[in-house]
Amino acid sequence: MTLLEGKTVLLTGSTGSLGSAIARTLSSAGARIALTGTNNEKLNNLLMELGSSHSAHSCDLSKFEEIDKLSDTVIEEFGSIDILINNAGVKKDDLLIRMKDDDWFNVININLNSVYKLTKNISKHMFKKRSGKIISISSVVGFSGNPGQTNYVSSKAALVGFTKSLAMEVATRGINVNCIAPGMIDSEMIDSLNEKQKENILSRIPMAKLGSPEDIANACLFLGSDMSNYITGQTIHVNGGMAML
Repeated sequence: MTLLEGKTVLLTGSTGSLGSAIARTLSSAGARIALTGTNNEKLNNLLMELGSSHSAHSCDLSKFEEIDKLSDTVIEEFGSIDILINNAGVKKDDLLIRMKDDDWFNVININLNSVYKLTKNISKHMFKKRSGKIISISSVVGFSGNPGQTNYVSSKAALVGFTKSLAMEVATRGINVNCIAPGMIDSEMIDSLNEKQKENILSRIPMAKLGSPEDIANACLFLGSDMSNYITGQTIHVNGGMAML
């Protein structure tokens, strides 16, 4: 499959379950990928797996100066960024009355503020070349809410509004801006749940199974390819029917 032949991708959060699946899927479709993350060992291992046509960049997304450096380095290295995928995310769960201020700010900073800064940098480049695809990973809980996750849910819901507004701003420049909202995906994000919690979740999913990271990767492939050229400002829900929005 060569849907992305000749395309360049900047992917944040590359070493997690979702990120690595996205990287493998888009690489198989012909894209060159700038992998980013903070775990250098995992980054290098993924780079070795995918091949030397790709690149790996360590970046702490909580620091705007590192985001600026990442943007400049990748554009200089690849010459162009065709697809930006804002996938990096963290969660620090607790009830609001017990939540530490640092846990609120850390989640908002990584999940939302870094998206603002990196997207701003890359969209300027896309604006000049009058084309590009920007994809942000939201979440089903950004629409449904979830107790104990006011920080995480706030960040994921905000991505949807950010996406709609930016899509309106850049549409005439040939830039598509969309979201993907995963449901319950079999990844490290649900590893902290016990079996009873997982069973409760499965009972609320009409398809009665967890999604796979590849399900999200395939949605990224669709939104990054020419098949989605007339789609912008939208959220694709990949949740097995858990929430029909």
